[in-house]
Parts: sequence; C-alpha cells; structure tokens
Amino acid sequence: MQKSPPSVDLKPFFFAHDDIEELYDGRLDWAEFFGNDNPVEIDIGCGRGLFLVHASEACPDRNFLGLEIDFREGRRGAARLKRRNLTNARVIGGDANVPLNKMIEPHSVDAIHVYFPDPWWKRKHRSRRIVNDKFVDQCANLLVPGGLFHSWTDVEEYFGVISSLLDHHPKFETLPPPAERPPEDDMDYQTSYERKKRKLGLPIHRGKWQRKPLEADD
Repeated sequence: MQKSPPSVDLKPFFFAHDDIEELYDGRLDWAEFFGNDNPVEIDIGCGRGLFLVHASEACPDRNFLGLEIDFREGRRGAARLKRRNLTNARVIGGDANVPLNKMIEPHSVDAIHVYFPDPWWKRKHRSRRIVNDKFVDQCANLLVPGGLFHSWTDVEEYFGVISSLLDHHPKFETLPPPAERPPEDDMDYQTSYERKKRKLGLPIHRGKWQRKPLEADD
C-alpha cells in the first residue's frame, strides 16, 4: 500500500499522478511545467534521485523529469533536489506508463534514461519488466529526432533483451556505449544502484541508442 504524501510540501519538486493530471488537465506543457523552453530528459525509475541531482547540476540549461513508482523513494529524490534548489529537475510518483502514454506530447523529449530496471527474476513475472516491445515503441514516439535512449543494468540476460529490442527497432540506431570510468568519490556514480553493484565487483552493461529522423508513419 502506497503511503500518503509527507507533511513537508515538496512541490514543485514532487507530484503524484492525481496532482499532475488536475494541475495540467492531463497534459504536460514543458514550458509551463518547468518555466522555460529548455530540452527535457526523462529518468524512468529515478529512485532516490542520484542521477537527477548530478545531471541537473551538470546541465542547468536542460530540464529533467524523474518517474518513480515507489512514492517513498520518489519523495527522497525530490527532497534531494529541493535541498540543492535544483529547480530544473522534478519527480512524478506513480506508474510511469501514465505520463508516458497520456501526458507527454509526442516527439517532445530529448533523452530517456532507464538505469537498473527491476529484472523481475522469476520467469512468470517477466511480463512485468518495463522494457518490452511496447515500451520501446512508446520511447520512439516520445523522443525527438536525434534523441537518445540510455539503459544500464548489471543483469546480462536483461541487457540482452533490451539490446535486441533497440538494435532491431526500425526507429533507433545503435551507438557506441559509454565507457566505464573510475569514480572520483563515493557519490560519483550514475545511480545508487550502480555504486552498490560496482563495489561488489559486478560488471555493468551499458547501452545507448539514437532516435532516427521522422518518417511519414511518425
């Protein structure tokens, strides 16, 4: 059971689906939502927000939206952003499919990040994995031409599935993956989960794909 919002008001850093749909009539206008016309990147499954913090600090001329199904984790990420006054990053709590399918305009997103998605280990549960053929189609529909899709995981089998879906999708081009680099400090990781897995000595599989130019069927 999901917990109710905290007594500390994290707006405009954290919203639940019902907040967003009420405030924006079910559609997100990026210029209204962020207060500027800067490019937008989405972090799906943003967790505690380490990527959002690093990315929004490094790129103040870009906007970042985190989507997190676990309200507690999403609020923790939003609190990190609020403490640093990083107003170019926000979090929406709840099922990512709601904003992806209903609230975000097609071809309005410059990059989509999916880091360490839940592998749903049991075979009977694998249909719950977020990255599937329908999800990849959604991402192709949301990304601008030339927009990037990033995905990392420590699960080799899942990465094989993700790579196969993106490598063979007609609207994506496979790009060279980013190289692993040594961290400069204990917070210098893409996500908290990457830090955990790399400290255990586990390999991280990284992929990057680019949205091809629009065609008549787009």
